[in-house]
Amino acid sequence: MYLVSACLAGINCRYNGGNSKNLSISKLVEEGKALPVCPEVLGGLKTPRSSCEIIIDKNKNKRVISKDGQDFSKEFIVGAEKTLEIAQIIGAEVAILQSRSPSCGYGLIYDGNFSGELIKGNGLTSDLLIKNDIIVYTENDIEKLEL
Repeated sequence: MYLVSACLAGINCRYNGGNSKNLSISKLVEEGKALPVCPEVLGGLKTPRSSCEIIIDKNKNKRVISKDGQDFSKEFIVGAEKTLEIAQIIGAEVAILQSRSPSCGYGLIYDGNFSGELIKGNGLTSDLLIKNDIIVYTENDIEKLEL
């Protein structure tokens, strides 16, 4: 069983109220081979919501800040923890997550300045899943999987 970002399955849960439907991923969900989750919604955030990016504070801690300056780190951490719990319950060994997201991004995330620039890094959920031996891909890497 795969764990997938709900927005990739076509669920309108992105910060802007939309989705990022990927036909291969939505097919996995329809076939019962994947479970969609949205860490941000699981963390208590509403849809739509302010866009957020990760910043690294002076103590080298990751914080998730909205474009209007609000700190949503707690909600993102709770969402990551709940996502991990779900992954463990369903026995997911692989997650396919939304690229660049402060929750789900893997490999590249936005730079924290809302400039559109990307830097190396992972979202909070991706980091937690990886630390718990779950392999993470983004929708851009699914050709590497034999779906």
